[in-house]
Amino acid sequence: MNPTPLLVLDFDSTFTTVEALELLAEITLADDPDRATKLAEITRLTDQAMNGEIGFGDALKRRIALLGIRREHLPALVEQLRAKVSPSIRRNRDFFEKNPERAVIVTGGFHDYVDPIVAEFGVTPDRVLANSLVFEGDLATGVDEANPLAHDGGKVEAVRSLGASGQVVMIGDGWTDYEVRAAGVADRFYAYVETAARPRVMAAADQVAAAFDEVLHAEGLGGRWSFPRSRMKVLLLENIHPDAVARFRDEGYDVETETGALDEAALAERLADVSVLGLRSKTTLSAKALAKADRLLAVAAFCIGTNQIDLKACSDKGVAVFNAPYSNTRSVVELAIGEIVALVRRLFDKSNAAHAGRWDKSAAGAHEIRGLTLGVVGYGAIGSQLSVLAEAMGMRVVYYDVAEKLSLGNARRLRSLDELLTTADVVSLHTDGRPENRNLIGARELGLMKPGAILLNLSRGHVVDVPALAEALRARRLGGAGVDVFPEEPEANGQPFASELQGLPNVILSPHVGGSTEEAQAAIAEFATERLLGFLHRGDTTFSVNLPNVQLSEVRGAHRLLHIHRNRPGVLAGINRVLAEGGLNILAQHLKTEGDLGYVITDVDRNYGKAAIEALKRLPDTLRFRAIY
Repeated sequence: MNPTPLLVLDFDSTFTTVEALELLAEITLADDPDRATKLAEITRLTDQAMNGEIGFGDALKRRIALLGIRREHLPALVEQLRAKVSPSIRRNRDFFEKNPERAVIVTGGFHDYVDPIVAEFGVTPDRVLANSLVFEGDLATGVDEANPLAHDGGKVEAVRSLGASGQVVMIGDGWTDYEVRAAGVADRFYAYVETAARPRVMAAADQVAAAFDEVLHAEGLGGRWSFPRSRMKVLLLENIHPDAVARFRDEGYDVETETGALDEAALAERLADVSVLGLRSKTTLSAKALAKADRLLAVAAFCIGTNQIDLKACSDKGVAVFNAPYSNTRSVVELAIGEIVALVRRLFDKSNAAHAGRWDKSAAGAHEIRGLTLGVVGYGAIGSQLSVLAEAMGMRVVYYDVAEKLSLGNARRLRSLDELLTTADVVSLHTDGRPENRNLIGARELGLMKPGAILLNLSRGHVVDVPALAEALRARRLGGAGVDVFPEEPEANGQPFASELQGLPNVILSPHVGGSTEEAQAAIAEFATERLLGFLHRGDTTFSVNLPNVQLSEVRGAHRLLHIHRNRPGVLAGINRVLAEGGLNILAQHLKTEGDLGYVITDVDRNYGKAAIEALKRLPDTLRFRAIY
């Protein structure tokens, strides 16, 4: 294959996501009483021409006659088209800017609006073959009939006029684009379906491309051995926020979504062709589910915890795992504050009485939280922020954490959990899900708490011995509880839920909604998605919970080789030996090891062959290898 083919791109529905004349019609016909009828006719003519059902020249002239184009309409069209450049064209701007001799625009559209759009990508007017409008005064009355693009078969003649000495690749969505290949003027034709997929055109094409990345990859002009984004599937489960879906699609990935969780068998089946997985707390990613997930590169828990993910199995396959440990912090803290106030004031019982028609206006058992002592178990992101807000409301704060943590405000660290339990009027749990925290609060610990104290669990369901808590509440040793998490929770909304805590006085039960605010879900979507994209695009493992953390810059003027391996002596030497044998010049290299894993990132110059890549994959102790750009 010619290493430097000439790429000839259509403009409408290829370089941009719209047919420019249809967009122009929205402008020119804004005040026309027959606007709807004319717009429908213009769309019909466009589709017929693109599908090869009528001649292009005939369709063009009939559309111009309907439009009533004036000069003042064109700047407005250009401004709108700037926002309509196809996403994959936009993200490959560097290709056009760095390779001006490799791209030509050929279109039945008009220089008046095509030139200023493509010029922003470094495509000069002499590289644009397009029609020209003919004006009488300010009104467009027709097209330049001397231009072959104004007639049927015009693209064939226009591309032939280039006199290209090497191979020519035609890229477009319409039948007139295929005609260039059919006439033998182009060596290959890509049916470009990022915006419009026309079955007849796709059937005639040499290849179908869902994005410009695929064309560059196939032609050896970009991406080299890295996989085109449009062929990488992202699977997002459990109703992950739509911002994440939109972000991945904007970056060119193929995204599939599920509103609910998947069981092990269903997940294993789906993972066979998935590159990126996003899940929440209800889906368990086990070693069995991972067994055939050979394309899987990364997983993100769109929540705080990762105990639903087999981290060792992911590490053994070189799969990066991320979570969102801070994004819902404020939402959980606000719920905790709200529940503290509600429980100390016994608002839940009074609300139930009012709903049942009983008027219970009494101060008995109701208190201010000012002056009470809050005991925070687990002084991480949530626990420490809760301490700041509680103190601002007049509470005294003590905390216990197994790790050394910096006290915020006037919060005071206690030496043991027992000391905290005997000191606090309100105990709020914010521990992680590690197995040793199971039943951290059991009958003995509940017995240490002050009579009438309040317990909140917004952390993990298994942290509290629920039967023991129920007994303490029934015996009135505790004054109330707020529980948002449970050892066993329904898989989906609408399924039955049962707990020994149901029906007990001054007990707030909520269905694991601590982080379930729209703000938190949007923040989680942004954080987790950016971590995944950073790994996919740069190899960045910052905030990964299972791989060595390496913060990386964008790839500039190089190819980046990512090698995840078992942490054994000699791996780096083996990598560098392969690179030397392949004649590759190392521009930069990073090595980070952590536990059983090692991660080598190598930036090399652009002259590398596939043999070197295959050799790197075959090195002993390799878990995962991929190349970027």
